[in-house]
Amino acid sequence: MIHQIDTTDNIVAFRALAELTTEDFLNVVIPAVEQLVKQTNEINFLLVLDTDSEIFSSGTWLENALLGLKPLGKWNRAAIISDSEVVISFVNGFSAIVPGEFQGFKRESFNKALNWVEGNINLH
Repeated sequence: MIHQIDTTDNIVAFRALAELTTEDFLNVVIPAVEQLVKQTNEINFLLVLDTDSEIFSSGTWLENALLGLKPLGKWNRAAIISDSEVVISFVNGFSAIVPGEFQGFKRESFNKALNWVEGNINLH
């Protein structure tokens, strides 16, 4: 299940609890991202993985999810929050295949991730 998190108008943010389904993605994530692109002409995205599900131990689902969010050229910043080193490493390398900045964060760095996606801080 996935829920949208209230944030500033220049980003979309979500929290995934338990199992993330295709229906959750199609009914919650994609409409919110499409609306954001209409408003800002770019994608600033935050996803908190609040689950210990084995599905999140592989980066494959995440790659499919992120690539499924068209148009790819609109990505600006995306933060994925997880305590899985595999997921964080995967996210940190995603910028090599998709335009935009992608960064993985640990759960305790939620505020830093949110500020980065909002454009309030730089990491480099």
